[in-house]
Amino acid sequence: MSGLIGLIGGMTWESSATYYRIINTSVKERLGRHHNARSLMLTVDFAEIEALQARDDWTASAGILVDAAQRLERGGAGLIMLCTNTMHVVADQIRAAVGIPFLHIVDPTAAALKRADISRVGLLGTRYTMEMDFYRGRLQTEHGFEVLVPEPSDRSRVNAIIFEELVHGMIWEESRRVYLDVIERLAARGAQAMIFGCTEIGLLLSANEVRMPVFDTTRLHAGAAVDWALGQPASSAPTGQ
Repeated sequence: MSGLIGLIGGMTWESSATYYRIINTSVKERLGRHHNARSLMLTVDFAEIEALQARDDWTASAGILVDAAQRLERGGAGLIMLCTNTMHVVADQIRAAVGIPFLHIVDPTAAALKRADISRVGLLGTRYTMEMDFYRGRLQTEHGFEVLVPEPSDRSRVNAIIFEELVHGMIWEESRRVYLDVIERLAARGAQAMIFGCTEIGLLLSANEVRMPVFDTTRLHAGAAVDWALGQPASSAPTGQ
């Protein structure tokens, strides 16, 4: 294999570790023996990113992540991926600042939904992902899905569990129950499947605990990077230069 994957991590390090594990496990499964992925990861300090999120300072956030992407490119990466859903709010700035492809997290998920013939999907994530247009808009406008998000009170609960528990590696049964109840309410509104639109949600819930199909963005994003690295038909082509 020759493709060198560049990962911008640290949002949070727990989910970045999941990316690293999935990518390397997948390469070993496909190639066998002692193979693993060729990759570079630059890890930012999530405390700095989270403080900027709270102030809605996406310009400063973009500056940090653009710098990370450019460092990875200079280090020899042939593909950039951002190991978070929320910070894809600055994906366009990153893409414009590098001369190598950028793999948007929404696109492999959309490709998987299309293969499963899903048209109406529920979305869980941070309040930014659920409420801002950068994520829902890409699913709706570029890929043609109807996207359902929880009601405001449920969005607050989902967001609080992410920032107060999951980003700290805290996994509580009560919070698992909250998420399952929110999913049931989305199902009652017509959701055919559920997007885990935060890279930490998979730490709390597994797909077999949910009564509808689950599309875990972390796994799908990581899998598309492996496709690229191995030169195999991709589940979604990286968007580029």
